[in-house]
Amino acid sequence: MSPHNPHSSDARHVPQLPLQAVLFDMDGTLVDTERLWWEAVEQVAGRPLTEADQPEVLGRPVEHTADWLAAATGAEAGRLAAELHREFADRVRTGIVPRPGALALLDALAEAAVPTALVTASPRAVADTVLEALGVSRFAVSVTADDTEHTKPAPDPYLAACHALGVDPAACVAVEDTETGVASAEAAGCAVLAVPSLAPIEPAPGRTVLPTLAGVTVGTLAAMVTPEQQLRVMTWNLWLGGTKIDDHRAKQLEVIAETGADVVGLQETEGTSARELAEALGWHHHQAGPNLGVISRYPITARHGDPDVGFYGATGVRVRLDAGQEVDVWSAHLDCAPYGPYEVHFSGLAAGEVIAKEAGRLERMREILRRIGDSGACDSGVPVVLVGDFNTPSHLDWPGVEWPVTKVAEEAGLRDSYREVHPDAGLEPGHTWSPVHVEHEDGSGRVEPQDRIDFVLCGGRGLRVLDSRVVVSGVARVWPEVAGNAWPSDHAAVLTTFGVR
Repeated sequence: MSPHNPHSSDARHVPQLPLQAVLFDMDGTLVDTERLWWEAVEQVAGRPLTEADQPEVLGRPVEHTADWLAAATGAEAGRLAAELHREFADRVRTGIVPRPGALALLDALAEAAVPTALVTASPRAVADTVLEALGVSRFAVSVTADDTEHTKPAPDPYLAACHALGVDPAACVAVEDTETGVASAEAAGCAVLAVPSLAPIEPAPGRTVLPTLAGVTVGTLAAMVTPEQQLRVMTWNLWLGGTKIDDHRAKQLEVIAETGADVVGLQETEGTSARELAEALGWHHHQAGPNLGVISRYPITARHGDPDVGFYGATGVRVRLDAGQEVDVWSAHLDCAPYGPYEVHFSGLAAGEVIAKEAGRLERMREILRRIGDSGACDSGVPVVLVGDFNTPSHLDWPGVEWPVTKVAEEAGLRDSYREVHPDAGLEPGHTWSPVHVEHEDGSGRVEPQDRIDFVLCGGRGLRVLDSRVVVSGVARVWPEVAGNAWPSDHAAVLTTFGVR
């Protein structure tokens, strides 16, 4: 990552506009280098490229294309990467052409004091060549493939640029020309202006597609930055409806009020808790089976899953926020036995043996993910939040143990909101089991393993994690002297604040 403007403190001034910064891709967006890159790949490949080759060539870092060519030709990837670098750099020095409207837009942004950054999957050497041609002082920051661990389509380059500028990704517009770059910018939470160069890009929520930058103004970009609405989603296992605690319903209502939660996914509802809590709050609710429910201060416009689901499983709702955005929220409860941390700490089983015993929970999670897929959220662009008591740790928390339930959810595109905010499991373990069980409840005196088994996962466009925390309020005396506790559960809750655009 490199600052280029010698007056960087001025460049980082946030203007009095909803638009805080504009982040430009380089190849094919600001300069017509996609054609030069295409020609360089054809030269190294020794054949003309076709439309079928585009996903491996356009918007990809040199190393990706080199690996692809190596797999096809048997040549050594490192040598191919060096050849691609050389062929492309030679063409850039002699054939660089600004895209229509690019320089005029950069000048207009400078006049309006809107900071700009260059965000490219090209290596530093190539980016610096282009920067010299465009004018180094036009950009406050540049981020290349050499500057982040993961490049496009991962969000890392755009997040790095926003961090360097000191701006909020949600208040930025990224200008891109490929699907790969669009995916990177949207994953970072930016609005996107797509100006396709060689391959078409479809419009989508939060994405504007134009044929050229000619005629694009600062006002055009500012209008793309829509305010986010905050949405606080909580997962909470009520512990048999809360019946182990005196005056449990009043205490539950107090917790919900204190957290400011907007939607709560409930487990162990004892069949009536969702309705009773919602009625007391003046909220909307959905109860499925004897154990699962969702309550929401926002209207519920659809209900998902089996309404007669058993004690374990999942249920979901679609809620409509004040500005009309819709979000699906699912509440899940997975089987409590066998419990992996007991198998490790009490029975001494090796990781492989413990993972083998997760098969039942894993299959239930796969079924939940299938039901989420069948709900139509992905097809309609509605973001999804899956909360619940999974009764298993996370693969993000235990070195050497690939807990499969959370892993399969991640593979399905769901992100762990708590770990997104607190990535170091050693510093921020986020234990939710258990605030009241310090010793194992069988009376043996064995220390109860503490772990993170309650989750708020999220996926889809337009949903950004702003904060996530574990919630336990008041005094929580340990088992069995719990009736007078202010905290009315044996689980901690997890509360995540999202920005929804």
